[in-house]
Amino acid sequence: MRQEMARREEAELRRSHQKPRSPEGWGLLLVLWYLAFYKPIITENHLRRKNIKFIFIRFSAWQYAGCDKLWAGLVTTLCDNIRHHFGALPLSVYHVMGTRPRFASGFSQKEWVLKTGTCLKLWGMLFILGAGLSVLLVALLVPGIKDHHALKVVGSAVTSLSGSGLVLGAFSILKNLLISEKQKIERLTNSKKFASQLGFMSKVHSEVEVLVDFLTFMEIFERRRLRVVLEITSLDVCYPEKVAGVFNAMNTLLSNTNTPFIFILAVDPSVIIPCLEQTSCMKGLADNGYLYLNRTVTLPFSIPEMGARSRLQCLEAAVQTREDLMYRIITSNVERRRAKCRGVPAVPSRREVDAEAVRCIHEAFRCLHDADDPLARYLPTNSTHVRRIVNTIPITLRLLLHRAGTPGTPSPRAAAAWVVLADQWPCRLSWALQCLEDAWQSQPAPDFGRRSLWNIFQENVGELSALRQSLHNVLSLDGDPELFQTFLARDFPFTARDARAFLGVTVNLDHSIRHKMGLLRSLDRLQKAVATPVSRSVQCPH
Repeated sequence: MRQEMARREEAELRRSHQKPRSPEGWGLLLVLWYLAFYKPIITENHLRRKNIKFIFIRFSAWQYAGCDKLWAGLVTTLCDNIRHHFGALPLSVYHVMGTRPRFASGFSQKEWVLKTGTCLKLWGMLFILGAGLSVLLVALLVPGIKDHHALKVVGSAVTSLSGSGLVLGAFSILKNLLISEKQKIERLTNSKKFASQLGFMSKVHSEVEVLVDFLTFMEIFERRRLRVVLEITSLDVCYPEKVAGVFNAMNTLLSNTNTPFIFILAVDPSVIIPCLEQTSCMKGLADNGYLYLNRTVTLPFSIPEMGARSRLQCLEAAVQTREDLMYRIITSNVERRRAKCRGVPAVPSRREVDAEAVRCIHEAFRCLHDADDPLARYLPTNSTHVRRIVNTIPITLRLLLHRAGTPGTPSPRAAAAWVVLADQWPCRLSWALQCLEDAWQSQPAPDFGRRSLWNIFQENVGELSALRQSLHNVLSLDGDPELFQTFLARDFPFTARDARAFLGVTVNLDHSIRHKMGLLRSLDRLQKAVATPVSRSVQCPH
């Protein structure tokens, strides 16, 4: 993401010849000037800007596991990091004098409009303050007028009234400077009336809206788009109620259409889904945590099993931390592997790989848009699922190109079809892949790789039917079973070899489902083996 940020920054500089600004040094004085006297306008030129800046925020749920409200820790972490990134003074001034950005009327490219009302009020107050001070000084210093008590009273009153507005404004800025948004939310959560505060979430939402408006203001000032990336980790070690609270906080932050937040949720679904199913947030979703997760996550990325190269890389990383007697032996093995890899030919440049990836992605999307292509008939009607497919296809194709050295690399159309298959029938595909894996482990026939994936599924569908009670929630994720048969048996007859090629790059399929199926299948076979009577002849010794 940082590399993409730098690349876009260079491209935008070549396009617009405008350098981005920063609220540091002289830029701090400039942003305070704009905050006080100008209204930000969202223009067409701003919407066309492609340069972007990511603000990374790490949220470890385990650090806040002892809090009564874990989601409050997420919101306070967000507020505190944004305040720390931009500084407390600009955010405090925005709370008091800032104006919510609005869209330009017509084709105007003017990004800043003077606050006429604010300027008139300020000049009026300064004029009245100067007039009051002049009257007061005349009444106190000029001989012959010192004895006029009424003139002193008028001068004092005018000075006090005009100066009180400036003092109140400065006091409000100082108050927001000393009391942060994090402290405001913590004060609300610590209140004894917390349980009875019906408008509590609306107050939190209003604080978040102020942050969103402030980020939009800073976007226009810095001349680039801003995105806040929240990395949520360690959620699968918290209690179920707290897990559901974090998801509610995420939905609250993402409730606006143009919200600048991106959540990277690093969790184990096999742990999170039972936690969600134990809480009251699942009412109305048939107590199915998979459905809830599918409606929340827009880009699923299930990390596949570690390959041989990754295992060696992890071993090399672990070697660097070893200080025992085996260090030299392991290091020599790593060096031998490095020397062996030096004979590999040079890899293509990054620009060539990106160009090939873009070509493959366009070809895959052309297949999805082609009404005459059978693949278009299998696209889901749910917009969330369509977005998941569109988000996943580029990643799958890039992973395939990364492994392009292997023979029989699938085509972009086949990769797009495989992504649709994994999204529409995750349970049936996981079962077919589990049966395929079990068959490969039992040393099948040499021509097993040419067998159809549909035939493998059909041979083992009886076992899946016997386990339907244990896999009820997972089975409910699948689409039309007849379309699944048409997909694999006629339109896209993937073979066992194709499935093995795709398995390493299948990121939109929850691999914990397949692991659960493997465990249930082994237990079912073990029960059948125990229940089968063993007949043996016993010879009488007499």
